[in-house]
Amino acid sequence: MSSDDDPTAAEAACFEAGIKFGTLYHQFAGTPVSPASAPSLAQAMEEAIENQPHCRAVTVDVRTDELEAALEGAAADYTELTGRFLEVEIVVDYEGCAVVTRMEMEDGYPLMRVESVRN
Repeated sequence: MSSDDDPTAAEAACFEAGIKFGTLYHQFAGTPVSPASAPSLAQAMEEAIENQPHCRAVTVDVRTDELEAALEGAAADYTELTGRFLEVEIVVDYEGCAVVTRMEMEDGYPLMRVESVRN
């Protein structure tokens, strides 16, 4: 029996997307990354998050231009992964409701948001 207080499929799908972003960000933040390792790290992130329930697709783009700029004049040839180096799209499908979410830099902050909800 459901009530008006039960979450809708769209609300549950948005919650699932939030869980996936929390996992992606906090699991991988601080990982050593270089321009050479960026593609394999992006693939590992995608594959790890796609293992989670209701996850239809994950696309991770490591912003190598930002990464290279951060490494200019640095003593090391790698740095720690932070949100400023990432653009991410996660698509969740929960009971026929598809939610598209993104993370990208906005005003100097890696903002995560819901792009669309489709039943």
